[in-house]
Amino acid sequence: MERIRIYMTGVGGQGTLTATTLLARTALDQGLDVVSGEIHGMAQRGGVVESTVLLGGWKSPKISHGEADIVLGFEPLETLRGLPYLAKGGSVISNTEPLPPVGVSCGRDTYPAMEHITERVKGCSAKCWFLPCRTLGLEAGSVQAGNIVLLGALCASGLLPFGPEALESAIRKYLKPSLVEMNLKAVELGVAKLAG
Repeated sequence: MERIRIYMTGVGGQGTLTATTLLARTALDQGLDVVSGEIHGMAQRGGVVESTVLLGGWKSPKISHGEADIVLGFEPLETLRGLPYLAKGGSVISNTEPLPPVGVSCGRDTYPAMEHITERVKGCSAKCWFLPCRTLGLEAGSVQAGNIVLLGALCASGLLPFGPEALESAIRKYLKPSLVEMNLKAVELGVAKLAG
């Protein structure tokens, strides 16, 4: 199997770590070797959260600059900040709807225009996709389901050795029964948006 390094970044409260765990469990259920970890994170809402999922026999969950095959950005500014981790020829899937980090909320930093973010992403990635994850999450039933929208798009992108059906199976197996239907809808919306 091809070895794949996935760098995931977002803001606390978006479900980035939940998505990391679900993606790792999905890969494990497909019989893949998985290493996963949180690089740096603040569980409080608004803090930056970074995590990794490595498929194919890695020993450490660490990803250095220029090594990520995929950057999965749950928040646009964090996608921009995560670009140094992207390997040459790597791919990016990002949310387009801002959830301003603490520095922006406090007025210490300014938020770049989405056009600037998309131009930068397009300039350094082989493939990239942008989705309105918060909006699609709400359509599925909760803004927090936006993380699963992004995972659905990732699984439908052809970048992984499994598709959305594997993620749907993991959702049924690992999430609380009360959350299953909403998250299956989120996968469906992510897949549809990527195809559309």
